[in-house]
Amino acid sequence: MLRIFKHTFNAFQENTFMLADESNECVIIDAGCSNESEQNQLVQTIESNHLKPVKLLNTHCHIDHFGGNKFLCEKYNLLPEFHEIEWKVMNQALDFQSFFNFSVEPSPKPKHWLKEGDEINFGKTVLKTLFTPGHSPGSLSFYNEAERIVVCGDVLFQGSVGRFDLPGASGEVLLNSIMQKLMTMPDDVKVFCGHGDDTFIGVERRTNPFLQQGAFFN
Repeated sequence: MLRIFKHTFNAFQENTFMLADESNECVIIDAGCSNESEQNQLVQTIESNHLKPVKLLNTHCHIDHFGGNKFLCEKYNLLPEFHEIEWKVMNQALDFQSFFNFSVEPSPKPKHWLKEGDEINFGKTVLKTLFTPGHSPGSLSFYNEAERIVVCGDVLFQGSVGRFDLPGASGEVLLNSIMQKLMTMPDDVKVFCGHGDDTFIGVERRTNPFLQQGAFFN
């Protein structure tokens, strides 16, 4: 059974997740820790739960989602994994970080790029990689069908969706990603979002105003 640990980091209140199974191997998704105090919080959770980080994943590479990559890569001898498109997104984000009064270190470059359909293995667990662009052009979601959970970054939120007014974003593409990749999942799939509270596919299918009124995306 998966254990899921959640930390909320940085000025953007970004959610960083760690998923671990009975092997104690874990994956870290969207390491948004942006200072020493936040880094220490993450390490304390890892050590107190006897976890072994084996994968560092990014749903996408906006400035609030990768601040901890360099630290974790060096500490645990990892390299991040994300979609190839997001390397350009990351470098553009670094160029504009002063605009947000925000400062993070560049992430190491992945050795392996993720794409639709890739399987991410740790312990006895498999995450399926879904290509879910729209908020960011290379956004990915990570789905475990057996445990009925999906980590979707900033694609879908409780009662909302990711912004689509950013460079490389598209409301039409985002809606298509949500409807074709997420809303085809069973109602009881729990959604772990990049900001805010967790939710369920069925709840968002029934109540999310953006999905009820497609005109929002125009």
